[in-house]
Amino acid sequence: MATPEVISARSPRVAAARRLARRNFRGKERRFLAEGPQAVREAAGHRGSDGEPTLIELFATAEAADRYADIVEAAQAAGARVHLADGDVLADVSQTVTPQGLIGVCRFLDAPFEEILAAKPKLVAVLAHVRDPGNAGTVLRCADAAGADAVVLTDASVDLYNPKSVRASVGSLFHLPVAVGVPVEQAVRGLRDAGVRILAADGAGTDDLDDELDAGTMGGPTAWVFGNEAWGLPEETRALADAVVRVPIHGKAESLNLATAAAVCLYASARAQRPRRTG
Repeated sequence: MATPEVISARSPRVAAARRLARRNFRGKERRFLAEGPQAVREAAGHRGSDGEPTLIELFATAEAADRYADIVEAAQAAGARVHLADGDVLADVSQTVTPQGLIGVCRFLDAPFEEILAAKPKLVAVLAHVRDPGNAGTVLRCADAAGADAVVLTDASVDLYNPKSVRASVGSLFHLPVAVGVPVEQAVRGLRDAGVRILAADGAGTDDLDDELDAGTMGGPTAWVFGNEAWGLPEETRALADAVVRVPIHGKAESLNLATAAAVCLYASARAQRPRRTG
């Protein structure tokens, strides 16, 4: 493993990384930050659709570089420049209260919506009007765990590369195709034309998830549309769906938060789509 270069707080590389905390700079440079060992490990192993490595640079404290030597080696193998810096430098770049000693600079990795459609997806999560970055990242993680084929963030949703979104995805951002900035009408129309049934998840939905499962209607290609946690989906978005489905509340809870409801819906579809085991 090559010896990483030592870098100071005054380095232009540090200043450039620090600026990526702001959305306008992320968009201009088409780069974002991935913090912590899990995210950096996934970034080091990821390549874009053009075959180029996603991880460009890695900032690490000496302690983290020693503890996570395998990640540093993987970063160097991917062609990333590795910089050693003290904890104060990483704290200046980091968007967390307690930095974990590893911060990667990554290329944008979102996929064109047309590529997602061309792959004939069977399970898709569409985030429409999701404004909280933590929710967006957590739903992405749920979609990954449920085996979804893609995630779509509409133009009314939060920035995929917001540091909180990236952290909340816990590496899942690097596991499945994600399209961004797609108008919700275009997303629904494109998915429906690709043979995907559109289900809007809403606590006030007219259809019950248990009834859908009992009726055997969820085995085909499905896209779940999730809205804002505070006010749900606008009526015009609900009207685009083939059905508006609620997760039944069997106990006394007032409601489910967005990520929990998304997990229930996505896993319900994943189970319905899997062939049943016999014998």
